[in-house]
Amino acid sequence: MNEPLLKLELPGIKKVKTGKVREVFDLGQNFLFVASDRISAFDVNMPNGIPRKGEVLTQISYFWFDQTKDLVPNHLASGPNDPLPPELQKYAAQVGRRSMIVKKTQPLAIECVVRGYLCGSGWKDYQKTGAVCGIKLPPGLQDSSKLPEPIFTPATKAETGHDENISFEQACEITGKEIAELAKKLSLQIYSFAAEYALKRGIIIADTKFEFGLTDGKLILIDEVLTPDSSRFWPADQYKPGRSQPSFDKQFVRDYLETLSWNKQPPAPALPPDVVAKTTEKYLDAYQRLTGKTL
Repeated sequence: MNEPLLKLELPGIKKVKTGKVREVFDLGQNFLFVASDRISAFDVNMPNGIPRKGEVLTQISYFWFDQTKDLVPNHLASGPNDPLPPELQKYAAQVGRRSMIVKKTQPLAIECVVRGYLCGSGWKDYQKTGAVCGIKLPPGLQDSSKLPEPIFTPATKAETGHDENISFEQACEITGKEIAELAKKLSLQIYSFAAEYALKRGIIIADTKFEFGLTDGKLILIDEVLTPDSSRFWPADQYKPGRSQPSFDKQFVRDYLETLSWNKQPPAPALPPDVVAKTTEKYLDAYQRLTGKTL
């Protein structure tokens, strides 16, 4: 199996940011996003990564950017099969299928979260208050229940640790009402389109997180889209409300870590080869189901 890419420097190309997963380089007019194979759980980076994870995340994003381009413009400055610019050609083997060249934008200071099912922090919120982000929900829902209709539950952005859920009114205060309303409308449209598409291919998209940016005063879709890192993907044939669901993402890693006596503080334990291989398999399976192609 390929060695996972955990760190990346491109001599001669200025790096502007190292995120949880992505490395961002400045190409002048555009940015180069490179998705690493790093994986975190409980907000702690694992010492070993998941081979091909960055490639899968990038290719799934390309797929969804293409699928949704008629709903909302996006930040892609080149396509998945376009040649790399001359200054990047010598790094093609490293960045190849795990990179995107994107337009520079002014990102919104909120995460645009859409939930179609009740799980995660939404389930915890509902148990305490009967609502999620101030949106009242019917009584009697269970863990993983399908919601009567998808809901928009924005969050603040956190560089480290968890994003914090906020109300729509708070989102309006942060971005301005007009921008927040448009982000909400687009988020619900994209989610509804994608959830219907994925369900036909055996995947439930339980919830997802979109990022938008402003360019020339217009709102465009940026970052990654509907990947197993920004969404909860569940196998539809195993769905059963009233419990947590098996998934196509790093839940497999979390489940393994829960069997250890680790205190969820750095340093994290190394993941055993079978957990790494199984996680790679889950990411590749998600790509194949969605696109009908193999990577």
